Amino acid sequence: MTDTDIVRIIEDSDEPAAENHLRPWKIAVIDDDPAVHEGTRFALSDYSLNGRGLEIVSAHSAAEGIELMRQHDDIAAVLLDVIMESDSAGLDLVDYIRNELNNETVRIILRTGQPGQAPERRVIVDYDINDYKAKTELTADKLFTSLTAALRSYQQLHRMEETRRGLEIIIDAAPTLFDFRSMQRLAEGVLTQLASVLNADCAGILVLRERGNGKDGFSVLAGSGCYRDVTGASPPVLDGDLKEMVEGAFRRRCHDFLAQRSILYIETGSGREVVVLLEAARHLSDTDRTLVELFASKLSVAFDNVILYQQLQEANATLERRVMQRTADLTAANVRLAAQWQLLQRANAFKREILGTVAHDLKNPLAVVMGRTEILKEMIGKPESSVEHLLAQVDHIRNATSRMTGMVNTLISDAMADALDISIRKASVDLTAVVQSVAEANQPIAASKEQTLRVTAPPRLVISCDADRMREAIDNLVSNAIKYSPKSGRIDIVAGEEAGAAVISIIDEGPGLSPEDMSRLFGRFQRLSAKPTGGESSAGLGLSIVKRIVDLHEGSISASKAPDGPGTAFTITLPTS
Repeated sequence: MTDTDIVRIIEDSDEPAAENHLRPWKIAVIDDDPAVHEGTRFALSDYSLNGRGLEIVSAHSAAEGIELMRQHDDIAAVLLDVIMESDSAGLDLVDYIRNELNNETVRIILRTGQPGQAPERRVIVDYDINDYKAKTELTADKLFTSLTAALRSYQQLHRMEETRRGLEIIIDAAPTLFDFRSMQRLAEGVLTQLASVLNADCAGILVLRERGNGKDGFSVLAGSGCYRDVTGASPPVLDGDLKEMVEGAFRRRCHDFLAQRSILYIETGSGREVVVLLEAARHLSDTDRTLVELFASKLSVAFDNVILYQQLQEANATLERRVMQRTADLTAANVRLAAQWQLLQRANAFKREILGTVAHDLKNPLAVVMGRTEILKEMIGKPESSVEHLLAQVDHIRNATSRMTGMVNTLISDAMADALDISIRKASVDLTAVVQSVAEANQPIAASKEQTLRVTAPPRLVISCDADRMREAIDNLVSNAIKYSPKSGRIDIVAGEEAGAAVISIIDEGPGLSPEDMSRLFGRFQRLSAKPTGGESSAGLGLSIVKRIVDLHEGSISASKAPDGPGTAFTITLPTS
């Protein structure tokens, strides 16, 4: 923020203006149009409310607005554009302020140049805002009116919040005043409550002295405003003027109200003395002084209660420690028993899952090996078969066995890591190459049923994923499509990118899915109503494995009727990063 971000009020008077000690209202203008910032500053250049001018801070996007709101927690009002880097940038920022920053006091006035994009009724109901104006209707007078209403509302909420905080600190200290820290919390509550009683921003310190300790034997329990940093030091670090006022109050033992500084003296029944020094932004009226004196008269009992409560807590400390230790021992024993029971349950479930996964996932590579072996056997008996063709089949068999070895290694690794905590290892992967490798591996099985396996994919489709896991998921869907499609049927594998996501669809010409099938589609050990067309077996695990792999990639999988014919289309949607 630069000096140009502060609007200063200049009085047009022959007399020199008195120095204004009131902090200006801080408001934020968040808009991607520089003209709006300039126009707002011009329209509010002479603004003043309760003797306080304005300090305007600016952001030119929702992203800058987030950082601005993080850095300035004392912003009273926000003039916020709806449409900036996106159509909902302003509304998203409202949610961030209310829900992420948990800032409920700042007043938010939405301004939009396109009211139709975000209808007023819907926005005012769905979002926690305080006003909604079209830029065309927000004249200088209306801006003045809206801002004044917002600042008054903020002032009331801020006052209520400060009062609530002071009361909460005092109430919270009552059952937990064990040591000096609890005394300090009570002192902080006293300063906060005094500022709330005076309805003014106050800086102050609260000092405690044990009678007879001498003028240097006091402790600064709490500080607020510009005195916040003087607490905790022993001996307390006070400048000469401040130290003299505190020592003078202990000598005079009475209240002293000056122009903009008030000194309260309190003597407790236990012989302790308390001095509260306040600096308020305005002169205290007679009513203010009466309220402060009344409030101070109640503090003696509060500080004595702290001491008495601490003594009571010390008397019970040994017994409480023993009870807490015994309770902790019993709790720890129960936790160990519960953990052992959970480990047994997980081990049993994991054993069943490993057996099912091994039985299912090794079938497809074994089928590839068997199919390629039959092809190799036929080729050996034909004189026209070349060595290159024979080696190609050997390579297919080697790849399939390598996949089986990889699956076994993965299962062993997962077993050691616990199946419920399986992790994926993402890398940059060409999904088109994965789809084509799966199609090539399944080609012999499809050919044995005279089926056509067709791939439609762009030259490259790069995403971040675990290549082995995704190959396993796509292979399961393709093998299922081959298994349930009729002889001479066609299986389409379509890969592409839609709306910033990678999409893979496997479409078959099988009998389709019944409503009962849809309700239990991705469950474990669920056999569907359709029967394999070539007498193949099914463990009922394939789709559940696919669902789990897709979930690990934060993607989704769905099933629907095929576009043409009675078949089924399974669609996997994955984030591209």
